[in-house]
This record gives sequence, structure tokens and C-alpha cells, in this order.
Amino acid sequence: MTLRHRIAQADRPLYGGWICSGSPVMAEIMADSGLDWLMIDMEHGPIGLSETQAMLQVAAAYPATTVVRVPANDAVWIKQVLDLGAQTIMVPMVSTAAEAEAAVAHASYPPRGHRGVGNALARSGRWNRVDDYLQNAAEYTSVIVQIETAEGVQNAEAIAAVDGIDGVFVGPSDLAASMGLIGRQTHPDVVAAVERAFAGVRAAGKPVGVNAFVESAARAYVEAGARFVLVGADVGLAARGAERLARTFLPAGDGEGRASY
Repeated sequence: MTLRHRIAQADRPLYGGWICSGSPVMAEIMADSGLDWLMIDMEHGPIGLSETQAMLQVAAAYPATTVVRVPANDAVWIKQVLDLGAQTIMVPMVSTAAEAEAAVAHASYPPRGHRGVGNALARSGRWNRVDDYLQNAAEYTSVIVQIETAEGVQNAEAIAAVDGIDGVFVGPSDLAASMGLIGRQTHPDVVAAVERAFAGVRAAGKPVGVNAFVESAARAYVEAGARFVLVGADVGLAARGAERLARTFLPAGDGEGRASY
């Protein structure tokens, strides 16, 4: 099921987990955790095509909906990830409607776009076992784009209004950096910019999402209209859990936990 369909069916916001480790074992643990959706991160994680396919395969046994964030708004990356069987892709660093149009074109077969036809050779069309895949590929795929810059916030409504864009995900970390506030995702000016992006996306009638690893921030963004939220990452959960374990058994250090992402 695509994230678009999952959101449309849900009567509440969807909460997800970020997979950065590249580990199919960790992906399976997260997939069976009860979270609604997972994002496999090829942009920042040490994750290639083979690892992505393995994680899609193990996650398929569980209810969580999977999303793959491609490394860039690139025709080859998007074609290959879709052929692996990813049903929802997330495209980073989209700041204009033209860039959103490009993402849709990369993900669409002609005449809408220029995605290469390889479904008979790939997991996407189950090696030619999905009879109507080519004719109805838009029903089997979903395109989410990320707004991560101040320019993107200004263009949020136009980006979301592009035909074929199924949702917009706002990234506060890169947005903060673009505003000269790097590392300060919860600064009031950053939060206000995120909420301006929300308003633009919602005005276009599309669902909006965000990542927020601090519970209070996540709940505030849900109140502001977020329909899908990333609330933790596999590597962050492991790191913070290991630190708590060390503090339990080893002499106390400064007693302070590290800040979340």
C-alpha cells in the first residue's frame, strides 16, 4: 500500500520510524514495532540498492507502510528504486514547483514522464505477474517531496499543487540551516516557517508531514495539521538506549543525555 492510500484511509495522524542503519534486521524490528510507516533513508544512510531491496522484502511481512527516500531528485535513482518495488518514494530538497514537476516526471511512465520500462525484469511488477502494472502504475506508486529550504517554504502551495505530488514532508533540520539557524530545529522562527509550509501544502489540498523526535514538538506539529510524522530513528533509538544502559551500570558522568535529532 502506498503512503497516499494509507493516509487517505486513516482517521488519525500516522507515526513513523526512520531507518538509517542499512540493516534488514533493524528494519524488521522497526516494521513489527506497531509504527504506521517506515522511511528507508538512501540520502544520508549507508544504504544502496541491494540493502534497500532487502529491507523492503523483510518489511513487507508486516503492516507498516514503507517509504524510500532517494538520494536526489534524479531520474536514474528514482527509476531504480521504483523497480526495486518501492511503492512510495520521498524526494529531498525540492524548493520549486519545477523541481516537483521533475520528480513526478522521473517517477512516471510516458506520456506523463520518462521512467524507463523494466517492470517485467523487476520486483515492481513482480516480474510481469502484475498484469496491469504499466497501465496503472500511478495507482501502485506515490511521490512525496521534501521542503527543506526557506525558498521551499515560500513555494509550498505551488509545490503541493503539482499534479502527481501526493504529499509534502517538511524537514526542519535543513530548513533551520537554510535560515542561518543550523542545529536549532525548534527555534521559534524555524517552527513558524514549518507551519507556514504546512499552511501552503494544506491550501493545495495535499497532506503534509514532518520529522520531530522531541515528543512535545511532534504533538504540536500534529495540532498544526501534520498527517504523517517521523518520531524516531533506528540509530537514534539504539544510541540513546545504549547510553541509558551504560549510565545504569557504570559510574555516572555528567548525567545528561544527548540531544535528539
